[in-house]
Amino acid sequence: MEKLTLETAKKLIEAAEQEAANLGVAMVISVVDDGGNMVAVHRMDDAWLASIDIAQNKAWTSVALKMSTSQLEEATVPKAELYGLNTTNSGRLVIFGGGIPLLKDGKVVGAVGASGSSVEHDVKVAEAAVKAFENL
Repeated sequence: MEKLTLETAKKLIEAAEQEAANLGVAMVISVVDDGGNMVAVHRMDDAWLASIDIAQNKAWTSVALKMSTSQLEEATVPKAELYGLNTTNSGRLVIFGGGIPLLKDGKVVGAVGASGSSVEHDVKVAEAAVKAFENL
């Protein structure tokens, strides 16, 4: 795989949407390439409008920092080493779960971001997309 394609992104979104439906939540699911560029964004019926921006920024954060956004939670609380990180990059960095990088041969080739419910649900929905990616 050289670049993350729209066809691949659609498969990831389908898996993520199915997980969201299983959880009974409406989500926004975003997929970006290795440069943080939008490949696809999908807003389920009745998903929060605010989740569009959040899902895109979760995916972007995961590519930009080559890690899951949930890894940033503890490091960014007051008095922690990275406190204030979310104020950098024009406020685009998201420091709570729901953004996960997509790895191919140990290299980040893109990321998925999910938003629209609790952080726990956002993570589960994003993980469903990652699992679909790993099974391609």
